[in-house]
Amino acid sequence: MRTLQRVREPGADPEAIRSEVETEVRAERERALASGQGRLSRFATDGWSFVKESGANAQPLWGTGEKTVWAPGESLMIVGAPGVGKTTLAHQVIFARLGLTETVLEMPVAPSRRVLYLAMDRPKQIAKAMARRVFPTDEKILRERLVVWEGPLPTTLDKEPDLLADLAAAHQADTIVIDSLKDAVSTMVDDSLAVAFHNARMRALRNGVEILELHHQRKATADAPRGQRPGLDQVYGSTWFTAGAGSVLFVTGRAGDPAVTLHHLKTPTGEVGPLDVTHDHVRGTTTVDPTKDPAVLLRNALGGLTARELATILVGGDPERADVEKARRHLSRLVDSSLATKTDGIAGGAGGGQQARYYASARHLISVG
Repeated sequence: MRTLQRVREPGADPEAIRSEVETEVRAERERALASGQGRLSRFATDGWSFVKESGANAQPLWGTGEKTVWAPGESLMIVGAPGVGKTTLAHQVIFARLGLTETVLEMPVAPSRRVLYLAMDRPKQIAKAMARRVFPTDEKILRERLVVWEGPLPTTLDKEPDLLADLAAAHQADTIVIDSLKDAVSTMVDDSLAVAFHNARMRALRNGVEILELHHQRKATADAPRGQRPGLDQVYGSTWFTAGAGSVLFVTGRAGDPAVTLHHLKTPTGEVGPLDVTHDHVRGTTTVDPTKDPAVLLRNALGGLTARELATILVGGDPERADVEKARRHLSRLVDSSLATKTDGIAGGAGGGQQARYYASARHLISVG
């Protein structure tokens, strides 16, 4: 400021003053960069460390390396209409994270240190649903490792992006359950608010907090047949909610029905399912329907199965090309695990070709004999 005031003094040299101003501006900029160096480099790392040491190959939180439902550092979103069992499924995963069980839907779940459950949508109903799986022997674990927030948050996450990470830090939680997403954001249809929520999601994930989100589908698709595969566009709200999620599991079925279908619409690795599952509403458990298990189907097929034949059974009708390829991957995994053998097909000619056929291996037959 003093340098600029000299411009009005008699005999002032404009060029000299301009040079002094530029020098002062550069010096101020260097001081600002120095003071903000921690903020500017706090999350920067070299390329090798990012690729090899960032945990990209860490074991799944739920699932296997080949078929991952929930990957570390990425949120899992469970979507469905009211009453199809989103909460029932989420509670089983959380109880497994607490060490009260080891698997959900026959897939392993990694343990957690402490879970913060944001019970914003009808907390009394959430408590009632959770009580189905609670036994007197669980008291110590639930008191020490599960924290439940009842009702609305102090503000929505789009207005305060640090709130999710701050809540986790305040309660020493490494896992947060958002039940449900509509209660955490001001509105679901605004793209800018969806991006702001994703900012909150990423700040928590960056701090080592794993996130499980429960969300709803569009009302217009709530009555679709449970076996019909939904799409990401059937998830309610801005597309940026699902775009930022690491994994999206969509539950289709009628409200209150024990039999529903799980569709893995967005996958960290290989797709899981579709799985026909059955809820036990009394015990709060969910089991996979064995009649749609590729391993069981192959074992019961005395003449073996082609990829198209398996796909026809799985989809319950004429399969599309993607369904056949998915069935082929199922069968290839069974071969890789020595549960099946493969007879190569014959290329087409005047008499037509034959598709590769898969058979249950002797080991697979003996293991269940």
